[in-house]
Amino acid sequence: MNISLQHFHIAPGHNYKGRHGLGALDYPIEEMEAIECVAGSGIIGDRFFDYEPDFRGQITFFDRAVYERVMTEIVKGEVSPIVFRRNVIIKGVDLNELIGKRFQIGGLEFTGSCECSPCYWMDESCAPGTFEFLKGQGGLRARIVKGGEMKLGDYELKVLGDAPPQKDK
Repeated sequence: MNISLQHFHIAPGHNYKGRHGLGALDYPIEEMEAIECVAGSGIIGDRFFDYEPDFRGQITFFDRAVYERVMTEIVKGEVSPIVFRRNVIIKGVDLNELIGKRFQIGGLEFTGSCECSPCYWMDESCAPGTFEFLKGQGGLRARIVKGGEMKLGDYELKVLGDAPPQKDK
């Protein structure tokens, strides 16, 4: 299937994780032209790089179509894709179909771990109502099986089969 990688984001620190009742922090989120994916570790420069062994969210994907629906139905205007705090904004694939699958984009390989479930912070980072709206379509957490440089552009996404069973980390 033909897909388009439209935005890459990395953040060096956690603005929301572990911040319940404390308020958000203000680490910058960087828009990138390319990212370096390291098998088993994550994206160089991102807050989840080497987070923990076999972490299921070494890279996160977010569907461009869902992003557009949030702008139309929730924000009713423009919002940067950065607010979703996902690493890759992708167009052309239903990300939920990649859960439990091994897939390839360019020469890189991934296994789809689980939905990248939204949290209540989405209402602060984007707009009130975003958290509820994104349930079931919050994106995809994945492990990096074969790394390398990933660049913006059009690619063929190949589903290679079912992912091997993994512990849920």
